[in-house]
Amino acid sequence: MTDLPLWMWMIAAGVLGLLVGSFLNVVILRLPARLEAAWQEEAIAVLGIEDRPAPAKPPGIVREPSHCPTCKHRLAWYDNIPVLGWLLLRGRCRYCREPISVQYPLVELLSGLCSAAIVWRFGAGWPALAGLAFTWALIALSGIDLRTQLLPDQIVYPLLWLGLLLSLWPFMVTPGVAILAAAIGYLSLWSVYWGFKLLTGKEGMGHGDFKLLAALGAWMGLGCLLPVVLLSSLIGAVVGVTLMALKRHERDVPLPFGPFIAAAGWVWFVAGDRLWAAYAHLTGLH
Repeated sequence: MTDLPLWMWMIAAGVLGLLVGSFLNVVILRLPARLEAAWQEEAIAVLGIEDRPAPAKPPGIVREPSHCPTCKHRLAWYDNIPVLGWLLLRGRCRYCREPISVQYPLVELLSGLCSAAIVWRFGAGWPALAGLAFTWALIALSGIDLRTQLLPDQIVYPLLWLGLLLSLWPFMVTPGVAILAAAIGYLSLWSVYWGFKLLTGKEGMGHGDFKLLAALGAWMGLGCLLPVVLLSSLIGAVVGVTLMALKRHERDVPLPFGPFIAAAGWVWFVAGDRLWAAYAHLTGLH
């Protein structure tokens, strides 16, 4: 098994990524709804509202089978084949003919390609397994933030703790560096948040963004923080200007920043050393 060429491992990782991407779609769609229902239950209990029934619980993430979001018809296994199922159905439910969001194949394809890239970067070993977990968590967080402007603690905190635990090997950084980078990553965006709020009276970003940058710091250390912030800001500016130019986004409506942090973090995770070497070569740094 270990003698297999790298390209075969990449294909295997890509197929696995497609399958996991199908599950990530479930997480992206169902986790926020389940969190909202739990928050409503807690609010009813705290306020002591006895005559109001508890909200209906949304479908579970693991046990409930996939179904059409419109007609609720259970999908056959062949409709759930990643990417291919959506293409064969031509983007419409087999039963009610309502459109199926393009999010499904895009998340699956993104997961597959990124998973193959992880094996290309780290080879076929336990570092690649860690990289796959890192990748899938970022994809789920990005999808949820794009839909709801929420970065759930249920994903961010495990990502943070996993990065800290992996530093015990160490994976990419030592424990001291991981802890320091996590703290500085959090405090840096926390400071920007409060500075912006004091000056304008508005919130420029969510608290989940602080935690996500802290998690990236735990995985990659201090050296990733500034490049990730700069790269995410650049990606966000380009996307924002493009959407406004195409009239797909209003100027006064905030864009979620989490997906840009996640994208920049993943790029630096996979190719940060190469990007830094290219920058040093262009600028003459040694």
